[in-house]
Amino acid sequence: MPKAKKATKEQPIEQVLWSAADKLRKNLDAAEYKHIVLGLIFLKYISDNFDELYCKLEAGEGDYAGADPNDPYEYRAENVFYVPQVARWRYLSDRAKTGTIGKDIDDAMDAIEKDNASLKGVLPKEYAKEKLDSQLLGGLIDLIGTIALGDSISRANDVLGKVYEYFLGQFALAEGKKGGQFYTPQSVVQLLVEMLEPYEGRVFDPCCGSGGMFVQSEKFIEAHADRYNGKAREIDKLFESVVSVYGQESNQTTWRLCKMNLALRGIDSSNVRWNTEGSFLNDAHPDLKADYVIANPPFNDSDWSGEMLRTDGRWQSGEVPPPAGNANYAWIQHFIYHLNPKGTAGFVLAKGSHEGTKYNKQNN
Repeated sequence: MPKAKKATKEQPIEQVLWSAADKLRKNLDAAEYKHIVLGLIFLKYISDNFDELYCKLEAGEGDYAGADPNDPYEYRAENVFYVPQVARWRYLSDRAKTGTIGKDIDDAMDAIEKDNASLKGVLPKEYAKEKLDSQLLGGLIDLIGTIALGDSISRANDVLGKVYEYFLGQFALAEGKKGGQFYTPQSVVQLLVEMLEPYEGRVFDPCCGSGGMFVQSEKFIEAHADRYNGKAREIDKLFESVVSVYGQESNQTTWRLCKMNLALRGIDSSNVRWNTEGSFLNDAHPDLKADYVIANPPFNDSDWSGEMLRTDGRWQSGEVPPPAGNANYAWIQHFIYHLNPKGTAGFVLAKGSHEGTKYNKQNN
């Protein structure tokens, strides 16, 4: 009697995509490849989202009667990014096998930024580099083109969120220690957010990486939507009606990842700032008093310019001033300084530095 075949477990789409995309990496390291892939995922999402609204505007039925599908303002009114002709996925897909596809994608990113002010200076434009094989790009476009990301069904199933989050995690693993600069494991982020319960108010992350703390805060709000009793008419507008996010990042490429990550989810990132000096030397939100601080700062950073900040006004509790050779306690005092009198902070630091601490300013 023949043996019964074992049932094969179907892999989630994000794992299948990662396996296929990673095989196309060739001679690129993960740090470079990350921006290439995530930039294309972003482009596919906003193009799908645009196409869906374009069809409604073109049909001109109901609320869309008399609408012009080529008017960028029609899309802004619906909180949808306007995608010019040269940046639409179908146009790029048709050119995927040409030798100029790298330049075509760079031009597409430029065109999108010109028509969407919130994305200015954010999108990657590194696709025309010589070491990036045009065949690799064509393969990535074909691969990413196999999934719907931005249509209403995909949004309802959070296909994009699953793919983007999984890819960020896999790139962080591939980069090893450096991956921690832009990504905190989802389980850690979820724990911090569940501890703090940021139902409403100002959420601040002064070392925000790719924005995972903000994304998880949105998921928390959505999971407790029944608490708000119709404060927002639509679930996708609920978060922005009750929470505002503030962030800072010193690595520009990581800041770009964060801005894209938040844009994909419709989270207002206008208060997520970048400067090369970082939160200690150039605090981008000096007057902010937040309801929640959620953060995973760099561990045991000895090069934080502590000697230059001996008399800084942020050092008000604990060891004053904090040790110049290790930034751990400086981060804690920075968090406390930016809390309002009833604010709460949740953060992760190296062992022995209040690791996994939840801090309530009112009671401490």
